[in-house]
Amino acid sequence: MSAANLDTRPHATMFDVERLVNMAWSGHIRVPHFQRDFRWQRIDVIRLFDSIVRGYPVGSLLLWRRSAEAARLKLGILEIDAPATEQALWVVDGQQRIISLANALHESGAKDSRFSLAYDLRIDQFVSRPQVDEALVIPLPVIFDLVKILRWFGTYPEAADYVVKANEITKTLRQFSIPAYEVAQGDAQVLQDIFDRMNNYGKRLSRAEVFSALFAGHESKKGESLTFDVIAQNVEEELGFGVIDNDTVLKAVLARRGPDTAREIRNEFSDEREPRGTQSGRAIIEFPDEDRDTAYRLGEAGIKRAVEFLQDEVGVPHFSMLPYRHLLIALTRFFAHFPNPDSRNRLLLRRWFWRAAVTGPEIFKGSTTGATRAFCFAVQPDDLVGSLQNLLGLVDRPDTALPDLRRFRSNEAATKIVLCSWWGQVPRSLDDGEPFEREDLSETLFDRKTALDVVRYIIPRHGVPADYRLWAADRVLAPPVDAEVAPLESKVIQKPATIESDKKWYAALASHCITPQMSQLLARDQIVAFLMARQEALQKQLADFLARRCEWKFENTPSLVELLLEDLGEEPGGGS
Repeated sequence: MSAANLDTRPHATMFDVERLVNMAWSGHIRVPHFQRDFRWQRIDVIRLFDSIVRGYPVGSLLLWRRSAEAARLKLGILEIDAPATEQALWVVDGQQRIISLANALHESGAKDSRFSLAYDLRIDQFVSRPQVDEALVIPLPVIFDLVKILRWFGTYPEAADYVVKANEITKTLRQFSIPAYEVAQGDAQVLQDIFDRMNNYGKRLSRAEVFSALFAGHESKKGESLTFDVIAQNVEEELGFGVIDNDTVLKAVLARRGPDTAREIRNEFSDEREPRGTQSGRAIIEFPDEDRDTAYRLGEAGIKRAVEFLQDEVGVPHFSMLPYRHLLIALTRFFAHFPNPDSRNRLLLRRWFWRAAVTGPEIFKGSTTGATRAFCFAVQPDDLVGSLQNLLGLVDRPDTALPDLRRFRSNEAATKIVLCSWWGQVPRSLDDGEPFEREDLSETLFDRKTALDVVRYIIPRHGVPADYRLWAADRVLAPPVDAEVAPLESKVIQKPATIESDKKWYAALASHCITPQMSQLLARDQIVAFLMARQEALQKQLADFLARRCEWKFENTPSLVELLLEDLGEEPGGGS
């Protein structure tokens, strides 16, 4: 299919940042429904502002000038009552930059950690905004506003030596010019074609981005319908599990509807599909009559059930500690078809999870792709007993080796398994002796891809011989208190004054597999002896944890209730 030509050639212009963000705040900049969701993280936003103050080019914008109805818009974290206008600018290319500027420079943007930024005058860098105002660390909404910056220096006269520097930053931010092309075109298909070409030359769109663009829905429903970003945000806000990436959300939504998550997505909601239970070359869709919004809503419900199971029964408190993402995808499919399995079946499902995590996807052809396919096809609608037996049969490998504690890498599955085993110990703070809560993890980790920010060293790295620096023995799972990330050596050697009794201190140490004898080794500066003793204790703890969770020596006997129902000739409970 060929698209029409542009009615008029693009018009080149320049927008300074002040004008651009004011247009965004007033609702005169709109995001068309075929655009991908906002994907940048905090580091991307910081780099944008750093480029601006350095005078680096930040790329050009492509804007579509046409009319727009009055609407309640959501632009990043901002909610805007936008008036009807004949001269709205719709963003064809440049959404990430515009949303970043509009949110980081607006006071309401601070509600989202990606946009909660400040400029540190001491080091000339953009940094995360501190929770309590500091004279020389000025929030971006303040340093961007001429009136607010004057008030700031009136409030903090001790910062007077930095007035000139701050004014230079203010001027640079407000006056920085961004080139743009404006297109006047009535045919939305032409602009969608431009968008597709711009985003498929060079860096390819992810599968989730393609899917979102294909099934974006009608423009008038933008903001009402679920998107993958909204689903991920809802899971994080309700369950504190962290932000699940969009490709995993897509696969989970697809898995609920049919076992082949690698199927052709362009026909997902067309009529040319196989009905449930048949397969003749086209993808199996078990809910063929669903529309897009229903599929997203029920997919979200399945993801939430899977996450609650992971947190409450499996022992995976946060997405960054999930060993493999395909396990969440398979669990979503399972809970979509069997939302309320009884306690015995939930135990068997937990057993499958840990066996699959320890075994890893390498035993399947295609690794994670093969594992996703095998596990999803193992879950058969209306057959709870058979589905669990299928899943368990795929990972019957009792001789699988344990994760290697000599290689601690927070982005690797083996280390994530170790971290889950440590969480199962109910770790306590070495600051006050109290157990950590799941909220402590979610508050620190939020959108982090790994759990590195909640792992602290006992001994400073430079004090550990090179051969032992990757050992788990020098690390504990301990969310930092008040952003303190210093090594914990002193608190292991001697009871902190903030812990009222030796008994409570010993309990805190024990929750991290540290004995009083190990503390004495550390106090005598016997670093290697300490590491070897603790490594041995951690190895035993991990083996015990996985033995209890994998239950290799136990029979996979189905639930008695299910067996009785089968004997009576009834369908097992827990259907879709």
